Amino acid sequence: MPGMVVFGRRWGIASDDLVFPGAFEVFIRIIWWIGILVLYTIHKGRFDCPGGTVLHSYLVVLLVLLAAIILSQCAIVYVSAQGTITNPGPRRSIPLLVCVRFLLYLPELVWACLGAIWVSDDSRGCEPAGVTAVICAVIASWIIVFFTGIGVVIVFDPLGSQRHSPAQYEPGPRDLESSDSAQLLYTARSLAVRVWESRLRLLCCCLPQDDSHRAAFSSIAQLFSGFFSDTDLVPSDIAAGLSLLHQEQDKVEQCRDPDDVVAHSPSSPIREDLQTELERAAHCMQFAVAAYGWPLYVYSNPLTGVFKLSGECCRSRSAEYDIVGGDHLGCHFTSILHSTGLQYRDFIHISFHNQIYEIPFFVALDHKKEAVLVAVRGTLSLKDALTDLSADCENLPIEGVTGTCYAHKGITQAANYIYKKLINDGILNQAFTIAPEYRLVITGHSLGAGTASILAILLRSAFPTLQCYAFSPPGGLLSKALADYSREFVVSVVLGKDLVPRLSIPNMEDLKRRILKMVSNCSKPKYKILLHGCWYEMFGGEPDDFPTELENRREEELSQPLLGEQSLLLHHSPSYQSLDSEESPSHVTHLPLFLPGRILYITEDGSPRRSCFSPVRYRAEWSSETAFSSILISPRMITDHMPDVVQRALQSLTQDRPFSLCPSSLNNSHLNVI
Repeated sequence: MPGMVVFGRRWGIASDDLVFPGAFEVFIRIIWWIGILVLYTIHKGRFDCPGGTVLHSYLVVLLVLLAAIILSQCAIVYVSAQGTITNPGPRRSIPLLVCVRFLLYLPELVWACLGAIWVSDDSRGCEPAGVTAVICAVIASWIIVFFTGIGVVIVFDPLGSQRHSPAQYEPGPRDLESSDSAQLLYTARSLAVRVWESRLRLLCCCLPQDDSHRAAFSSIAQLFSGFFSDTDLVPSDIAAGLSLLHQEQDKVEQCRDPDDVVAHSPSSPIREDLQTELERAAHCMQFAVAAYGWPLYVYSNPLTGVFKLSGECCRSRSAEYDIVGGDHLGCHFTSILHSTGLQYRDFIHISFHNQIYEIPFFVALDHKKEAVLVAVRGTLSLKDALTDLSADCENLPIEGVTGTCYAHKGITQAANYIYKKLINDGILNQAFTIAPEYRLVITGHSLGAGTASILAILLRSAFPTLQCYAFSPPGGLLSKALADYSREFVVSVVLGKDLVPRLSIPNMEDLKRRILKMVSNCSKPKYKILLHGCWYEMFGGEPDDFPTELENRREEELSQPLLGEQSLLLHHSPSYQSLDSEESPSHVTHLPLFLPGRILYITEDGSPRRSCFSPVRYRAEWSSETAFSSILISPRMITDHMPDVVQRALQSLTQDRPFSLCPSSLNNSHLNVI
């Protein structure tokens, strides 16, 4: 539901978010109250020390004050648990109760100060138990006040001022012609951009504030402010919507016939081609993993990794280390040698220089496959994350490609940086001088996969035989024309429910639409949704039987803002424009971006709720970009993206070979499944 309005402003918390924190405080306060009551009962009539009269009065008033606080907090918890996410009517008294609870902080603070004064001045001669109780009460009061202040800071919304609220002054169609209304909207949007930019600067305070970083902060802030500007959801609403959506997706998956195979019209219909590409991908994956350097090597080898690297990291460097840049201790290079099995002489260039739009990579001679191999590192730093988040579109004209050519801005700039290094610095020329008969192979994982794909497109005209293997590339990467062009030389490998290959602005808008649809149609209180969702994520079980379709309401009505706290939309939402006609170009608010090349999709075979000790079996098939047009909510959406997990899946398919070709593929010549 919309954020709660208290003290004349909107906060980043809803009126049904007070159940859990309120119940926890009630639990602490009751224990506190019982302890004080027991102490008072034991010492009743024995307050004969010099400050005993004050101590007696202090304990009596403290009991009364704690009882009032407990009652007010119980009322908040009870009222907050009423209604549903989009039906705040039963919770209309929450702002008043919150004000009452806030007023009770004043006497509590005063009494804590009086208790501290009594302990310091009048507690001499009194029983130690009574003095200790007062000290504990004073400390507990200050601790609760401190954490309450931290909570207020967390839920404070800089855009929540009712005096300048965009929702309050939302103009109609005719008002848009007014210069005052246009100025109001412009001011509100500018304020939102500035707030998001300030948040990014605070989050990235350790980074230098140069021109490139300021430009990135501004671009990302505009993206975030635009994405969140049309909804009035608080974080707990999003969490509840994700839980509902995950259970809904699981119900659909359980109802699907396991023998059904979806036709993806792959580019390569020969089964042998699939197995060949799997073997090549498994070989390239070790270089994509090695590009991460020592952090991933130690993570993948927790028992032996540190010992293998410690003996070589800090020793004196030989002349061979002249090819290494940005690796001051040599740990990255040492881990690459262990991961790939190559020798010093096999490396042409290694760079661990890392800035925004400038990511590490290395160039080596892969004698086993007779290839000059370029491996690009994925996201491993805050600067890499800023490159990822610079998700605007940038023109990428390629000679010979018909259609509109554009790509992810941050990744395109990273690819251009490596392209200039490879060409202008003569790195590739040096490599092919040593091995002129070798072909060029480019690889990477995550951010490295996206960069490798665009780099392959840039180098394609100069190296017609090059191949690119992109592991878990970001979904919002290439325009349709470039994605189709890259099918000839790029293979993308995606594992399971990996979030990143499905992550694009249109998919995020679709996810936002689905969340709004789920929460607006759910008839249960939010605290029950979150409790069941946590249990479901941790222990499994059957998905809850929540409604999945709107009842007695048309989908079009969601684009019409309701009045007051009922509204989940501040204005006509771009994410809901697609409900009218999803295929209409006039409803496209963001340019569509796709995965690069042919898509090799790997999934687990069998139940996703298997035991931790059960062997994992995988299947692989050629897929298409339409299979990644929506985000799948799952606990594995992050783990399936990890490079070591992808590497194990590829090794299982190419080395262990736990099973042969699936029967379904034998009956469908247009599908390749292993």
